[in-house]
Amino acid sequence: MSNTDEHPPRKYPIIVITGTPGTGKSTHAELVASQSSVPLKHVNVGELVKEKELHEGFDEEWQSYIVDEDKVIDEIEPMTVNGGLILDWHTCDAFPERWVDLVVVLRNYPLQKIQENNTSEIMQTVLDEAKSSYAEEIVVELKSESTDDLEANVSRICTWIDNWIKDHAGDA
Repeated sequence: MSNTDEHPPRKYPIIVITGTPGTGKSTHAELVASQSSVPLKHVNVGELVKEKELHEGFDEEWQSYIVDEDKVIDEIEPMTVNGGLILDWHTCDAFPERWVDLVVVLRNYPLQKIQENNTSEIMQTVLDEAKSSYAEEIVVELKSESTDDLEANVSRICTWIDNWIKDHAGDA
């Protein structure tokens, strides 16, 4: 299989923004989409699951939908052809590696949260999941504790997008 079969050329990158609840995934995704030099579509996967009923029902105990990852993939796959997506979800390993050009793991660790061991372990799990699912060089962990962090992260991601476009100018 040639490299283009494994990773078909796309006009724009696909970025996954992941992290535990409250880390600012949606805010980051919306700002990157609006500030990027290229058109990007923010896909809030949790909302998509609800809107398109990509689930097997609602778990009353956990107060969340039981996501059907196959349905999620089937719904998103046609959108991946040209790229230009920011996939915003609390997990990332459901997305095929061939889709993903950058994985941003947001972490929010105020001192009080670090002291709550469960939260720290959950945050580490999200990072470990990203690192085990994708090439190490496309996974970046960004601090997300303040507005300054948010602005710096959005700027960094937009710079990455510009560099990706330059590096892939002749591919698509």
